[in-house]
Amino acid sequence: MTWSRTLIITVLMALTFVIHLYADTAENTPLVKPFSAFPTRIGDWSGRESRFDPKVYDILGVDDSFLADYTSSEGRQINVYIGYYQSQREGDLIHSPKNCMPGAGWKIIRTTTERVALGNGDQNMDVIKMVLQKGPHKQAMYYWFHSRGRIIASEYAQKIYMVIDSITRQRTDEAFVRLIAPIAPGAEDQAFNDLSAFTRLLMPLLGQHLPG
Repeated sequence: MTWSRTLIITVLMALTFVIHLYADTAENTPLVKPFSAFPTRIGDWSGRESRFDPKVYDILGVDDSFLADYTSSEGRQINVYIGYYQSQREGDLIHSPKNCMPGAGWKIIRTTTERVALGNGDQNMDVIKMVLQKGPHKQAMYYWFHSRGRIIASEYAQKIYMVIDSITRQRTDEAFVRLIAPIAPGAEDQAFNDLSAFTRLLMPLLGQHLPG
């Protein structure tokens, strides 16, 4: 193990301790609007809500969540998951796909950061971009953290800001947003283009539900 990796692990352990120390005094911040009111029609994408197994929700520890499969007018698909935590107390921290997806049998082929142009005069946003594979099946993924008014595309930065906000703002509320599209043979670019286009449609809707 390199010194840099050892240092990162040590810092993360220290940050986790501080989060737990201040979490008890953090306020519970509810959603502006519950996810039960989240639209299943977004642009020309039509969605069907679904649910994880109850045991999964016990592990996730979310206060509210949304899970749906959206299909475009051309038949392409995107799975959307949004998990919201009013306060990230001990045992109720966001789980990274870098840990969860391999546990579900998916191999992480590539992880990078992607800048998505939002358009309409809005600033661009960075997301974590991932390619996964299980047997012959491949998936394209975007995910990011909605952290008390910030869009964060780094697990390390997400934890650092959580510590800062728990101390200075008494808030640890946060949302995790994940989009997945299947990759057809030779169509990886199309899958990520769909995720980018869907992200542009999704962002204004998230702003109606998540506290700033």
